[in-house]
Amino acid sequence: MVSEEQAPLLEGGTRRKGSGNSLHDEPNHVYDGAPLYLDELSKERGNGNGYGSFNGSPVHGHGGDGDGGGGGPPRDTILSPMGNERLVYSWSDVNVFSGDEQRGGALQAARSLWGRCTGRHGVAPHRKHILKSVFGVAYPGELLAIMGSSGAGKTTLLNTLTFRSGNGVSVTGRRCVNGVRVGRNAVAALSAYVQQDDLFIGTLTVREHLVFQALVRMDRHIPYARRMRRVDEVIQELALAKCENTTIGVPGRVKGISGGEMKRLSFASEVLTDPPLMFCDEPTSGLDSFMAQNVVSVLAGMARKGKTVVCTIHQPSSEVFSLFDKVLLMAEGRVAFLGAPDHACRFFSQLGAGCPSNYNPADFFVQLLAVVPTREESCRQTIEMVCDAFQRSEYGLKVQHDADAGSDLLAKPPHSWEEDLFLVDTSPYKASWLAQFRAVLWRSTLSVFKEPQLIKVRMLQTIMVALMIVLIYYGQSLDQDGVMNINGVLFICLTNMTFQNVFAVINVFCAELPIFMREHLNGMYRADVYFLCKTLAETPVFLVLPLLFISLPYYLIGLNPEPARFFLACLVIVLVANVATSFGYLISCISNSVSMALSIGPPVVIPFMLFGGFFLNNDSVPSYFKWLSYLSWFKYGDEALLINQWQGVEEIACTRGNATCPRTGHVVLETLSFHEENFWIDIVNLGALILAFRFFAFLALLSKTFRS
Repeated sequence: MVSEEQAPLLEGGTRRKGSGNSLHDEPNHVYDGAPLYLDELSKERGNGNGYGSFNGSPVHGHGGDGDGGGGGPPRDTILSPMGNERLVYSWSDVNVFSGDEQRGGALQAARSLWGRCTGRHGVAPHRKHILKSVFGVAYPGELLAIMGSSGAGKTTLLNTLTFRSGNGVSVTGRRCVNGVRVGRNAVAALSAYVQQDDLFIGTLTVREHLVFQALVRMDRHIPYARRMRRVDEVIQELALAKCENTTIGVPGRVKGISGGEMKRLSFASEVLTDPPLMFCDEPTSGLDSFMAQNVVSVLAGMARKGKTVVCTIHQPSSEVFSLFDKVLLMAEGRVAFLGAPDHACRFFSQLGAGCPSNYNPADFFVQLLAVVPTREESCRQTIEMVCDAFQRSEYGLKVQHDADAGSDLLAKPPHSWEEDLFLVDTSPYKASWLAQFRAVLWRSTLSVFKEPQLIKVRMLQTIMVALMIVLIYYGQSLDQDGVMNINGVLFICLTNMTFQNVFAVINVFCAELPIFMREHLNGMYRADVYFLCKTLAETPVFLVLPLLFISLPYYLIGLNPEPARFFLACLVIVLVANVATSFGYLISCISNSVSMALSIGPPVVIPFMLFGGFFLNNDSVPSYFKWLSYLSWFKYGDEALLINQWQGVEEIACTRGNATCPRTGHVVLETLSFHEENFWIDIVNLGALILAFRFFAFLALLSKTFRS
């Protein structure tokens, strides 16, 4: 039960903070049974800081009387000093099962049908009950920390509150904002979610990253100058000024900012739009105690500005624990306590399990509510006793009442928030297609050209291979031996361009896949925008390097000296390089990891090389492999280069006395079953392969977003 001095804190809906005591009393909440409706929120959002505006869509009030302000019960607007609305997020009777109801229902129906047909009746599959009638309230101006041992349900609860539960999970219960039931779209529009893993493009600086975030996250009607001012504000608020021009860094490759700065950068990315509701998953994971305290202090500072902040946390120090306004202790999927940290100590003391004075309360509570492997039964009995005692306590009853209040008053609102938020503009993206394209192309170009070491290595590799070819094939003559050598060196050029460019891009999409999936699913940009920008940003590299590669050895080897032939050879080599690049993109988009892409690449390229006309004559290709030869860029590239080399050559010296000497270029082509009139057809086919491979690569990338 709750002590007498706690009782006044549990009565009424208005409480004050900052009285000088350590009870972490709630700020002046106004939640006296009047749900806050969207017409009020839209006015405040539109007239406040203006950084968000709910996915860019006007918000319409419930009801339909007169001016669209919405009828219904009286309402109160809770304003922060900054002018944006405050949100009370409540949840009640939340149950989570490890199994999709729809899938389970279909499977059960199939089993039932099979049982009727065979006379065998199976047992219904067991569905694990992960969260059990969980309830709670998060108030504006407070930092609520969800704590518990491993397997207690912390992350499951956070995923449930943010509507990010996996496909194999079914969720029931009510989740409300200011008394109005909400769904996935509304919570996404009103909140920010800082995930546990910090994913960034490591070659960008802190400021460049935030500028990109401002371009794609903020409402499309906000001018550029205002976005940049907001970036400056966030950099100052989160103490990132010292590292704003420092490269973020890539582990093992590029030295960058510290772990604490990286976590603050994650917060900065999310608070650019100044959301009133924030969720954080394990914000102190991987940080030392000092950095962890620093990060939690940032969260507490956000809460003091009127935001509703909810986070899960693992093993906080006593200093970090003292920064929490409220703690929600989870155990075996149930609520063991929800309230101020000092109230938690008092509550457990009344149960006869007081925290020792020299002990970290967080460690004590987690250990008390953990299931010890050798004492499972007694631990579960203790947990059940604690959870039942909290539910029966006066404070527990008050929390349940506050969590249920909004749902009871308006269990079925006239319109859902999703209908209001997306009534006019159903697009999940804040920025227009063109604005997304400009921003993503800018970032992709920066990430390519801010790795000069990689570009230098590629250029050096190209020059070294070209010089090696020159040393081997220097000064070929148009004689019997020269024909074989020239045909061989042209095919080597094709092979080098293929493998060099396939492996240059084979990791482009699969390496950035986690970043792309997170940003795309957060509504920052479309999949087609990302694919176009990534490929366009790298295009200059795959134009310059092939030209450099063919230009160095062309005349030194003794290839066809006519200027027109040289430029046509450059065209063919550039096309082949870009077909290989497109094929590398396809493998990268199909693969889920870099290692998988590297394993798939070589075995798939080899069959195309066999049908290039050098190892196997075109007329000797088996009929059942003809379709594969039509997809071989080696075939089109080799035929085009050889036509370009031998067309119009009327005399080839026969230095050896045998009948197999080709005396003209036409005979050389006939021997290989190549036809001179196919040159421009080969050029067109190479261009078509570039488009086809990139189109299927885009479809593969798009399919990953649908599966998620």
